[in-house]
Amino acid sequence: MTTTDCGRCRNTPPADFAITMAFQPIIDSSTRSVFAYEALVRGAKGEGAGEVLSRVTEETRYSFDQQCRTTAIGQSVDLGMKTAAGKPFLSINFLPNAVYEPRACIRQTLAIAMQTGFPLDRIIFEFTEGQQIDTDHLLNILRVYRSMGFATAIDDFGAGYAGMNLLAEFQPDFVKLDMNLIRDIDQNQPKQVIVKGILDIAAQLGVRPICEGIETLAEFETLQSYGVELMQGYFFARPALDALPPIDWPEGQELKRAAM
Repeated sequence: MTTTDCGRCRNTPPADFAITMAFQPIIDSSTRSVFAYEALVRGAKGEGAGEVLSRVTEETRYSFDQQCRTTAIGQSVDLGMKTAAGKPFLSINFLPNAVYEPRACIRQTLAIAMQTGFPLDRIIFEFTEGQQIDTDHLLNILRVYRSMGFATAIDDFGAGYAGMNLLAEFQPDFVKLDMNLIRDIDQNQPKQVIVKGILDIAAQLGVRPICEGIETLAEFETLQSYGVELMQGYFFARPALDALPPIDWPEGQELKRAAM
């Protein structure tokens, strides 16, 4: 990237709307604890992510991405995540197309993390493979983030453009299996075969799978029988606006709660 790109970062107009975050836990079924909280963008009045993203323009994309990062870190600290027992990760979604030069565009994130004292090695940056993006550019971002101590994740794995080709070039810390692969997996034999195959590939590559979109006990038990530990979905907790929601643990067994 050129210095012009860095100037583009500095001169990008801010988004003309306010945002907040909802937090949804990723649980570890092996320890019955919260492994991470994903920060999900919402409008100031609780509007959904789709409505918020529809207001982002080409001109405001960079500033919006920066706003999401800093808001997620700031709110998580205010909610006590930094000092929580078990040291849960904070998972932040980012827009690869809003990153012009990784080391320059990460500065605001580093500044808020330093200001609040949130550890860099407890931040996961996840992106959806549903976006059509320049693979070389994305790989550069992921490698820079890893070199700086951040964890990385591919979201909605199995539903987008990149898929296995991207995984062959770069092995992130996590892959989040798309919820459409998980829905009714207990009743769908083709999905079972596909998910087992992805889990086997992930294990051989040293990538931890996270299954998202779990809504039923049968889905949970099926995935648990496959050895899946990290899970996310309404079955455990819905996203909570500016709050860390309680966990609805199956079979009446209580989750180890972080001491806030």
